[in-house]
Amino acid sequence: MNLETKWLEDFVSLAATRSFSQSAQRRFVTQPAFSRRIRSLEAALGLTLINRSRTPVELTESGQLFLITARSLVEQLGEVVRHLHHLEGQQGEVLQIAAAHSLTLGFFPQWMARLRNEGLPLNTRLVASNVGEAVHALREGSCDLILAYYDPDAALQLAPEIFPSLDLGRTEMLPVCAVDDAGQPLFDLDGGQSVPLLAYSAGAFLGRSVNQLLRQRALRSTTVYETAMADSLKSMALQGMGVAWVPRLSVTGELARSELVVCGGEQWQVPLEIRLYRCALQRKAAVRLLWRKLGEGVGSGE
Repeated sequence: MNLETKWLEDFVSLAATRSFSQSAQRRFVTQPAFSRRIRSLEAALGLTLINRSRTPVELTESGQLFLITARSLVEQLGEVVRHLHHLEGQQGEVLQIAAAHSLTLGFFPQWMARLRNEGLPLNTRLVASNVGEAVHALREGSCDLILAYYDPDAALQLAPEIFPSLDLGRTEMLPVCAVDDAGQPLFDLDGGQSVPLLAYSAGAFLGRSVNQLLRQRALRSTTVYETAMADSLKSMALQGMGVAWVPRLSVTGELARSELVVCGGEQWQVPLEIRLYRCALQRKAAVRLLWRKLGEGVGSGE
């Protein structure tokens, strides 16, 4: 018998919600993928656990009995992992941090250096991730912290009482473009002419913020390129392909070397707040220490 832990966690979630769609949302997978995982669990056990003909769904008699074991296994595994983290903490814990791609280079190294300079050396493992994957990792316990931009609309879909956050600093999204031979911007947002837009893919947080601004400002534009990656937009802007909105901390070097320039006034900038998220149920000593020190002002600033 080959059972995956995530199948057991899926089943426990489904027993709680009695809804495939709600559990899929909680588990950060699509509903078809979630349904396949439940069927994989049933196939591995050779049992029918869910009565799908009822709404809301119900557990079969076998499902009700297996739920007791599934809950116990999930809880025991979590307890063992927490115990191992405690033992590891006595030897120097490693903090697993999932971070937005643009923060891994533009913010994280300087932030770690500030913490170390202020007497808080940490052993860290950084993983660049999109928001959905990072939230899933934090919920699953496969990362200790999330470093991300704050989204006031979605709030990362994390309940603040379980997943508290701290404000680490501010930056902004800047509209940038390449320059011509005279060193002047290739495009001007304030000129009234249509501009080629280097845009974020649908669903990207940074893209939602930019799109809201563009609707408010009624910018005339034609989208010539889309991606979810701010660094890819920056690369296209460097090639003179259009205007891209990217975090300031991602283009500091390019602006200093005049390879890129800001091609609009302050009214075209989008403020960003950098936040750190954790799980309140996390028992790692290093997480608690970091949180306390950050609350005291250690490592603060942009």
